[in-house]
Amino acid sequence: MEINIYQVDAFTKDTFGGNPAGVVPDAKDLTEENMEKIAREMNLSETAFIIPIDENNFEVRFFTPLCEVDLCGHATIGSFFTLAEKGYIRPITNGKLRIFQKTKAGILPVEIYYNQGKVERVMMTQSMPTTIGTITDIEELIDALNITEDDIGIEDKFVSPEIISTGLPDIMLPIKRKDILDNLDVDMKRLSDLSRKLKITGVHAFFLPDKDLEIVYTRNFAPYVGIDEEAATGTSNGALIYFLKKNGYLKGNEMISYQGEILNRPSYINCTIDETDEGYIVKVGGRARIVLEGIFCM
Repeated sequence: MEINIYQVDAFTKDTFGGNPAGVVPDAKDLTEENMEKIAREMNLSETAFIIPIDENNFEVRFFTPLCEVDLCGHATIGSFFTLAEKGYIRPITNGKLRIFQKTKAGILPVEIYYNQGKVERVMMTQSMPTTIGTITDIEELIDALNITEDDIGIEDKFVSPEIISTGLPDIMLPIKRKDILDNLDVDMKRLSDLSRKLKITGVHAFFLPDKDLEIVYTRNFAPYVGIDEEAATGTSNGALIYFLKKNGYLKGNEMISYQGEILNRPSYINCTIDETDEGYIVKVGGRARIVLEGIFCM
């Protein structure tokens, strides 16, 4: 069996930036075991396997090298950018094309923005934000990240970390200074054990320099699912904009997350949030670039 496969840098317009994801645009003939083996062989944080349903609906499954996860932001952006660029989706000339992905986190809209027939960006709607709980006993957390309680907070104020999900549960961890964020020395074994205990994916640490600027610096650690640190994370930044908005730390409804600096893979994640009668709607997206394409021989 031969299948088409791509490697795509998501949340960037430049090669060697953003977060790489594997994309299999037509996985209808693959078994779950095939998907697991391909994800391990690609050895990227996530590989997405797409099963077309019709021209507006696609089932998508996401695998790390270790396991399947319900949703992945950067692999979604990379997947639908690839589907649009390679003609798996019928293009439009200008404007927004709205399609849907069926995931284990639900059926979620994806918006592809075109300009003169070219893909400008991809935005994904995430699951309804959910606050799972506040971390009141922070000893295990600060031990895993080798920080102190005084390092946690926004500006000079202590702010409690929270577990929030827009598809995957992560700890939102505010860090008072950027130099502390940049120099985190994470004990991956301790963090993996804590993640298993709390039933979370990982920790999304962030520094907010000024709530009026709508810019945040982030790092994401998920050793429990086989990812020590990730250059760009869609679901966790979706959870972060909700955390900031509901707690009064975001003035408007938009945010740009700068991630991946420490990994030398700068990423720019555009996030939006809108409040409706049913709750908050969170969208995350950006640009992408196909860096590798080929045929996988099974």
